[in-house]
Amino acid sequence: MHAVVIRHLFAGVISFLLGLYLVPIIIKAALKIGFMDAPDGRLKLQKTPVAYLGGVAIFIPFIATLGLCFPFDNCVLWLLLGITLLLFVGLIDDLKVLKPSQKFFGQFIATLCFLKGGFSLKTPFLTSFINIGASLLWLLTIINAFNLVDVMDGLCSTLAICSATVFLIFALMQQAYTVSLLLTVFIGSVAAFFVYNKPNARIYLGDAGSMFIGGLLAAVPLLLSWEPTIFATSWHYAWYDNMVRPLCEVFFIPALVLGIPLLEVVGLFIIRTKLGIPFYNGSPHHFSIYLQKRGWSKWAVLLFSVHASIAMALLAFMLALRVVSFYVLTAGFLTVVASWVYMIFLQKIVDR
Repeated sequence: MHAVVIRHLFAGVISFLLGLYLVPIIIKAALKIGFMDAPDGRLKLQKTPVAYLGGVAIFIPFIATLGLCFPFDNCVLWLLLGITLLLFVGLIDDLKVLKPSQKFFGQFIATLCFLKGGFSLKTPFLTSFINIGASLLWLLTIINAFNLVDVMDGLCSTLAICSATVFLIFALMQQAYTVSLLLTVFIGSVAAFFVYNKPNARIYLGDAGSMFIGGLLAAVPLLLSWEPTIFATSWHYAWYDNMVRPLCEVFFIPALVLGIPLLEVVGLFIIRTKLGIPFYNGSPHHFSIYLQKRGWSKWAVLLFSVHASIAMALLAFMLALRVVSFYVLTAGFLTVVASWVYMIFLQKIVDR
């Protein structure tokens, strides 16, 4: 156990320090080649252009540290291939805006790498078609959730650190030390990036960074084991036992951990559909923008997001550890969601 702790601390510190060293260099490189994100007064509200190579700034220390201290196997190599493809698709989109269909196709190819590496729902109850379909939907949803939430300084990186830390704790509880080491390196590189991405940001993630983050956090839960009897019931119906329960057992707790990005997806889908805007088109209806219009500072939005993430994480731990019944957990989840909706959508927006 002592060796495990030392190895994790070494990996996390190396990743963080390497990130601190490399991010300023990457910022200067972006400035030199003109790879900048210019304000547009709609979604991009910064006052001046900001460097746009954040994905690379996280990816390099992440991969370099893994090369130093990670025991690679076939599964992890497929994971790295998938997130690398997401990084390059995002870079192309940052350089020259892709059509939604082109961007989705790139994401689809990357998720095939995850599926090829075994990152999929594993249960004898479901057919292979449903297995692959459910896993594909999960991967694409989380990738796009982090892509959508990246509209404010430090927000995506903050949510990534929160979610990865919770998965790290679960991995340590399950003694899945390979997964916990992977997450430790990831947290170190993202934390170093946050130093330069916090308000007021000197560098942005761009689609490259947000999709890289989303891809890794979508795949990691499929490396962990989730309690198969959490959703056991005294009654038995074929449709529940064969369809609903296997999906809940794998995805419900990870969905709680990733609850804030998923709430962003649901909120945007409802609002854009109501306004007649295609879901894949950008619009200023993100929760962080709503809160800023109410007069919140960016730091206040980040703190609110951290608190909401902690609330979701507590629900996930209570469910996994069976501290309370599933029905109490449902009530707690609905309370968190109701509070989220009230704080963001039902408060009066301040005209500024």
